[in-house]
Amino acid sequence: MSLKINIIKDKLLSENWFVLRNFTYELTRNNGEVVRHKREVYDRGNGATILLYNTEKNSVLLVRQFRIATYVNGNESGELIETCAGLLDDDSPEDCIRKEAIEETGYQVGKVDKVFEAYMSPGGVTELIHFFAAEYSDEQRANKGGGVEDEEITVLELSFPEALAMVKDGRIRDGKAIMLLQHAQIAGWLQA
Repeated sequence: MSLKINIIKDKLLSENWFVLRNFTYELTRNNGEVVRHKREVYDRGNGATILLYNTEKNSVLLVRQFRIATYVNGNESGELIETCAGLLDDDSPEDCIRKEAIEETGYQVGKVDKVFEAYMSPGGVTELIHFFAAEYSDEQRANKGGGVEDEEITVLELSFPEALAMVKDGRIRDGKAIMLLQHAQIAGWLQA
């Protein structure tokens, strides 16, 4: 049984970087009771992320970059170790992640495997992320990576056991990276 939703008000709050709206809506619960909610919703578009891994070297490629949201929430340096990722804009998820991989890591990715999709913060953000994985080799390195224009990205090649240890001790706190590293461990792509 699906819930009945009645949007009462949809107010635009900001179109500065992405779109922030304030919704007032009524939700009819399963027992027939109607409750009214007022929520802000941030629409930044959908995205894609990828775990690049090398079975021969038992390694993964991650990136480190400054993230203002983590800085203002107590991350002293503001830098976060993540999987390569980006917004879809007008690209398909597959095209987006290939483009982001070459820009951020410098590796020209061929075949990518879709692993799953996930809403990362559904309480207030619309973004649906498409999760991918692909094997990489040294021969696929086309440039040094590091991002484009105003980005300052460091490429990190880590052994898989080291990456898992970094999740455990808190050096990796990016949800995308954690999910893909744990998926790789469960799937047995690499040796822990």
